[in-house]
Amino acid sequence: MRILIVTAGSRGDVAPFTGLGQRLQQAGHQVALAAHARFADLVRECGLEYRALPGDPVELVRARTAAPSPEAAQSVFAAFLDDLGDGVLAAATAGTDIVLTAFGPAPLARLVADGLGIPSVGVYLVPGVPTREFPPPGWPATGDLSPADNIAAGREVLARTGSLYADVLRRLSDRLGLPAATTEASPPDDWPICHGFSPAVVPRPADWPAAAHVTGYWWPARSPDWQPPDELVDFLESGPPPVFVGFGSMTPAHERLHDVVAAAVKRAGVRAVVQSGWAELSPAGDDILTVGDVPHDWLFPRTAAVVHHAGAGTTGAGLRAGVPVVPVPVLVDQPFWADRVHRLGVAPQPLPLHELTADALAGALRNCLDRPTYRDRAVELARRIRVEDGPAGVLSVIRDVAPAHPRT
Repeated sequence: MRILIVTAGSRGDVAPFTGLGQRLQQAGHQVALAAHARFADLVRECGLEYRALPGDPVELVRARTAAPSPEAAQSVFAAFLDDLGDGVLAAATAGTDIVLTAFGPAPLARLVADGLGIPSVGVYLVPGVPTREFPPPGWPATGDLSPADNIAAGREVLARTGSLYADVLRRLSDRLGLPAATTEASPPDDWPICHGFSPAVVPRPADWPAAAHVTGYWWPARSPDWQPPDELVDFLESGPPPVFVGFGSMTPAHERLHDVVAAAVKRAGVRAVVQSGWAELSPAGDDILTVGDVPHDWLFPRTAAVVHHAGAGTTGAGLRAGVPVVPVPVLVDQPFWADRVHRLGVAPQPLPLHELTADALAGALRNCLDRPTYRDRAVELARRIRVEDGPAGVLSVIRDVAPAHPRT
């Protein structure tokens, strides 16, 4: 069967699908992964077919940030969605029997699949279905909400998504010859959605429809040719396990972060491996090594603690490694995951980026390292996560919804 996985966004929105794609290939399917051009090598190095999606997520964030007004920022995003819709359609018409779609492009991918007469499945890295049990990722933090407020917030997020996608969905629907009713951005309750995180981290809500699943994580694949840089290996072997500091796809150039991280590392009395990321973070210090992209599954188990932006993929990697976490959320779903790891007992209180100081970061690091309960809980949680088989759940859903034989 020809399977197309569609995703859009940062590296963290792409990498988990490389591992999922490899498992689907091992099960006998042909797998293509549609993503932005900056991730073409990542996809191909993992042995998957790459199909191009237009747009650059870095440039999108920079353009929206530089927009002189909210209306201008929305126009930038609308143009991005228009191009993305065309790209999803082109990727799907290149030969596909079933579409798997991440949360971001889901309204576009679901509509394209309907237009082509093929099944589709959501493959979400964050909770994407309203529930009474917790507010949706991206909802402003206002303390614990009531069950009624939680589900109202979830429905409001989907409604806002619908308004953002409305114009492009209408245009795409016209091209595909579909009736106007198909342009709803929110999926019906019977549309299958697989959530790629552990039920030990976010238990499946009891009020979710039967078609919404929590499968366990899909771990990023690693290129078979990858080797750790000699400089990194030497640094790791030259002293006690360092802490990891990285803020992933945070694109703004937060100049003060260089000094904040350098001072915090010195005050906490630790060594650090700092991932430069899209923010080009490069703090100076004798006990600091700055690196580019390094597979988290290789690096994190070799650290004493991880400081990160609490993106979905990085959060999962930290939990899998069994090390304490210092979450520094920035935006979107990151506050949700930061709060979650704190509630799970593997992290102190989150430190939002806009509030981050050297003293606060140093204190959180010492808290993580000096209190064994954080590491003990992290080790226990990692043991549960590692035995789960997230891709198996996706394969089961595919067997339920896909045709027995590929189309000819």
